[in-house]
Amino acid sequence: MSTSILKCNARYLSGSLSVYQWWDPTGNIIQRTKTWERNPSRSIAAFSVEQVKNMSVSSCIIAGGQRHHDHLASHGVRNFSSLSCSCSHPRNFYPMIPNISKIRSLYFTLNRNSVAAAVSPSSSTRNIISSISNDSSFTWDDVFQISQQRNGSSDLSGYFEKMKLCNRGLERRSDFIPFVIEDQIVGYVHNGFLNHLSKFKDVFTRIKDDTYGSQSGHITLQSALKTPEHRTEALENVIKSLGEEVIPGIRNELYPVTSSYGEQVYFSLERAAAPYFGIKVYGVHMCGYVERDGEKYLWIGKRSEMKQTYPGMLDHLVAGGMPHGISPGDNLVKECEEEAGIPRSISSRAIPVGVVSYMDIDGYRFKRDVLFCYDLKLPESFVPNNQDGEVGSFKLLPVTLVADVIRNTNFFKANCNLVIVDFLFRHGYIKPEDVGYLKLLQSLRSGDCS
Repeated sequence: MSTSILKCNARYLSGSLSVYQWWDPTGNIIQRTKTWERNPSRSIAAFSVEQVKNMSVSSCIIAGGQRHHDHLASHGVRNFSSLSCSCSHPRNFYPMIPNISKIRSLYFTLNRNSVAAAVSPSSSTRNIISSISNDSSFTWDDVFQISQQRNGSSDLSGYFEKMKLCNRGLERRSDFIPFVIEDQIVGYVHNGFLNHLSKFKDVFTRIKDDTYGSQSGHITLQSALKTPEHRTEALENVIKSLGEEVIPGIRNELYPVTSSYGEQVYFSLERAAAPYFGIKVYGVHMCGYVERDGEKYLWIGKRSEMKQTYPGMLDHLVAGGMPHGISPGDNLVKECEEEAGIPRSISSRAIPVGVVSYMDIDGYRFKRDVLFCYDLKLPESFVPNNQDGEVGSFKLLPVTLVADVIRNTNFFKANCNLVIVDFLFRHGYIKPEDVGYLKLLQSLRSGDCS
């Protein structure tokens, strides 16, 4: 089995962004990573994919590392060999993919026309153009130039595509086994990731029965780990031992592990490790809007280019994960101050309006997220001011333009699409007369909302 790779670089005044995207032969995206380089003079563009016709072999630049090897191995991609390749990793770890095979590449200046001309219109390359727009190589000018004539306002197909982005890979759910604590399923672990955990026999034990619905059994913690504190400490040591090469983006931020919201907390787990253990994660997401002359506007942020996750992409005004020991309302007030400089006197007026949820499988990662949604009507005079360095800039955009951007581009961070589409429903921008109305509404809660 072989794989195909797209690498493209976007140049900025302050540096360059490299995006690596991996396909399996059926056209499914199985891994995507980004790296940021501050030296703009080294910015190049490369396109490398098996389906490229009439191109000579040059070299290929691959994002290596154990994490990427694991993601590919989980899809049966093995036994690589290569004529020429150079390997790099976003965190400068020793490359664990020594060989990359049968990949034909050519360096050239990246633009959508040359990519489209170089690639045959097969199923595995059909979505390449939209994939390119899914990185941060766009400006606010690009956002403002999105044409409202590309799709009619009643065409919901672009919204459905965004729902799919948050609910990938569910056909591979059988590759995961339940993670059970005190007879409750708290997560799911990929069979391949179990190879990493097998080294920690004093922490984990695997039981091969079908008690919890899996023919492959389930995994649990050793009975000696009886208290939440002991479990948290043991898992913390495991995460530290595995390190960034296996679990990238470690933040030293703990999430509560529970079978459902508001129930018993069995222990706390490093945020970056949450999808590798398939635990349910909760967050708060807020749309901040302004009414002016009968029209509604949304404050939209463009994430900092230095963020570990989704750098440079669009975001709604405020969002944050739910750490252990804080309520959603208090967490929202905290995030409002940090991300947008909104004082408590204003943020306390935010209205809880429901939830969206999704389940997404990407290699060894199983995300089961539930997002508590809030609306906040802001004074016309208010201008957000980021306090924690995670947002590069804000713009106040007409809701109709935001809707067009979601339908026609991949500029927004994936789960933000769900939150804003939910806003569009509640404020009447998506109507029952639109074909697919109920199906789209239902898809906003594709995950387990417990």
